Amino acid sequence: MSFPIHRPRRLRQTPALRRLVAETRLHPAELILPVFIREGLTEPAPLQSMPGIVQHTTDTLKRAAVEAAELGLGGIMLFGVPETRDAVGSASLDPEGVLNAAIRSVRAEVGDDLVVMSDVCLDEFTDHGHCGVLDAQGRVDNDATLEIYAQMAVAQAEAGAHVLGPSGMMDGQVAVIRQALDAAGQQDVSIVAYAAKYASAFYGPFREAVDSQLKGDRRTYQMDAANRREAILEVELDLEEGADMIMVKPAMSYLDILADVASMSPVPVAAYQISGEYAMIEAAAANGWIDRKASILESVLGIRRAGANLVLTYWAPEIAGWLREG
Repeated sequence: MSFPIHRPRRLRQTPALRRLVAETRLHPAELILPVFIREGLTEPAPLQSMPGIVQHTTDTLKRAAVEAAELGLGGIMLFGVPETRDAVGSASLDPEGVLNAAIRSVRAEVGDDLVVMSDVCLDEFTDHGHCGVLDAQGRVDNDATLEIYAQMAVAQAEAGAHVLGPSGMMDGQVAVIRQALDAAGQQDVSIVAYAAKYASAFYGPFREAVDSQLKGDRRTYQMDAANRREAILEVELDLEEGADMIMVKPAMSYLDILADVASMSPVPVAAYQISGEYAMIEAAAANGWIDRKASILESVLGIRRAGANLVLTYWAPEIAGWLREG
């Protein structure tokens, strides 16, 4: 029996050969660690739906940031959980509020050795759990929300954030934030725009992580899972408004979107491996149904292969440790 001259399986015969010809690789600098800090904690609070992940105290957050820097991670993304909430998310603007104070604390620990990112969104801070303020009919008021986002962005920049992540999917949010930053003398602060953020069923564990007060959904402002072309429109708008990086969220069920975006974006593309993706792999591994380490690495490699330059993943420190071990 004759065989074709080219036999691809020849290059799969040993681990060293597979490593030699690998088209996609993982590196700690491409990984960003999302973290939660909760106001009023004296000890870190484990999350039931995300085994191994906690709501941090100030001290444990600083230790996590130092570890991230030592591991060579690309960055850390901060989410704050306040003790008190109101209809307009006032705590988000307080210079001494949980998120702004956390940004200062982390910058004091790591300086410029780690990129410090922060979430610009009201959902953690409002008593109704939406990403913006509500009008008299209970609908999210896009333009009124933008006014608060501008103030949030300046407060976070002044606290020391290198990169701001507007995640609320309000129309015009990138332009408003860029204008506010520039007017405040914060021209060097970057924006990673959550350009294609879908209304996903996989955000469930995140709701526990930020103690979400949401009673309903965000389908009127986050993207419909059925839509693909619309993502390119959202990305183009954010690029026109001055986004320095763009984000696709979630990653797992949206690798086609990620590939589309990566093929046209002139700026770095990030993808967020969200809480539900984390929880599913952890649960399956805990039941012995899948190999935990292999599944984690394959899942993140798939996100990189689809075109992400940067991956937000709760496994970032663990993956970096594995990569260091070789």
